[in-house]
Amino acid sequence: MRIQVFAVLKDFFKKEFELSANISNIADLRRYLSLENPNAAMVLNRCRFAVQDEFVTDQYPLTGDEHIVVIPPSSGG
Repeated sequence: MRIQVFAVLKDFFKKEFELSANISNIADLRRYLSLENPNAAMVLNRCRFAVQDEFVTDQYPLTGDEHIVVIPPSSGG
């Protein structure tokens, strides 16, 4: 699966990277990324995940062929 991150997450991960771990759903991916970089865990817990340009829930099943976008919370005016 191809993972793409934005904003503050680029301080913890490459902007875009491939992941070949055995991950079954978004919740597993969130846990995996948090374990890979514990400093990012607080941000990851508040992020939204999108697969193929659609926001998905933590229960969304993954097959390994997806393009996943991790979007941290943002604010602005």
